[in-house]
Amino acid sequence: MQNKKTSYIRLLHASPKAPAVDIYANGDNILADDLSYGEFTPYLPVMPGSYTIDVYPANNSDMPILTKELDVPEKTIATIAAIGELPNLELFVVEDPQESIQPNTSKLRFIHLSPDAPAVDVVDQDGAILFKDVSYKGITDYMSLLPNTYTVQIVPTGTKQSVLFVPNIRLLPEAFYSLYAIGLVEGDPYLELLIPLDGNSYIET
Repeated sequence: MQNKKTSYIRLLHASPKAPAVDIYANGDNILADDLSYGEFTPYLPVMPGSYTIDVYPANNSDMPILTKELDVPEKTIATIAAIGELPNLELFVVEDPQESIQPNTSKLRFIHLSPDAPAVDVVDQDGAILFKDVSYKGITDYMSLLPNTYTVQIVPTGTKQSVLFVPNIRLLPEAFYSLYAIGLVEGDPYLELLIPLDGNSYIET
């Protein structure tokens, strides 16, 4: 019988207006402590299997604001994001696929987690569309780019009206990155991009 292989998960708080949270697995195993909006945990090694995930307001374990059953396959690298607006919080799984990358190349993708934003395009500094017509909960494939410093704009699909301008995105060679769009187009906290280094850049399973 084949041994189970370790997986790696990190948690992301992407629910606008929600308080900082504590996240537990199977009752008393804490995955995230006082995780604020817009923050990631480090990647955590976990055994594959089924987990009951409870999300509580930080420092208040009386009543979870979300309980969710989650299956973690073998040898997976993934981000588990708390998304949506209270009381409709949900967990959304974003896998970091383990794929090849060429020398002197970076890989970039876009993940739309802004609950009130329409479908959007991601446009670079030269006006080229990097990612087109991505709706809420959309996850694009990675695209290969030269390592460099980039500027992007988020533009509602079918318009030329930029709703977010993000300069100085530095992509290093042989690394995977995701652009996570979080926040609100109408209201506070406003739309922003999180640009983490993905675990498939450095984790082997």
